[in-house]
Amino acid sequence: MSLFDRFRRNTDDPGPGDGHAEGTTPMSESNAPAPAPETASAPSSEASPAHAPSNPPDPNGTVDVAAVRDAVIAVLKTVYDPEIPVDIYELGLIYEVEVEPTGDVSVIMTLTTPMCPVAETLPPEVEAKVQGVTSVRHVQLELVWEPPWSMDMMSEAARLELNL
Repeated sequence: MSLFDRFRRNTDDPGPGDGHAEGTTPMSESNAPAPAPETASAPSSEASPAHAPSNPPDPNGTVDVAAVRDAVIAVLKTVYDPEIPVDIYELGLIYEVEVEPTGDVSVIMTLTTPMCPVAETLPPEVEAKVQGVTSVRHVQLELVWEPPWSMDMMSEAARLELNL
């Protein structure tokens, strides 16, 4: 039984719905929120505050690694598998996020199965969203199948959301 089937079996919602928790929607380039309106204190070239680390690269070209990593994780939490109302980070599909002082980011991720219907679209979406984070210079995304994803990799928040 797939995770989606288990989710459907464990919810009280008899209709197909959109497969997302109340107040959330899957993010894609076509429905991503518009950039925040310009203000006198924020140049238009910066990302929205939710995705911007607290300090951009310093004059030597290095970034605050922890701040960029936090911003990358925040943007990963806006990406959803369209069949499961949990973001890919909480779902456990992101195995590693590594940020170099240069702003280069490496993401190692998997999918729920090799035959996942979004296998061709989800990794490029992840790469594009991470690339859009302020101070990210380059993104290397690696899709792996080992270790295979299992429901044990989900966070407690994901388990609660899916009534598991």
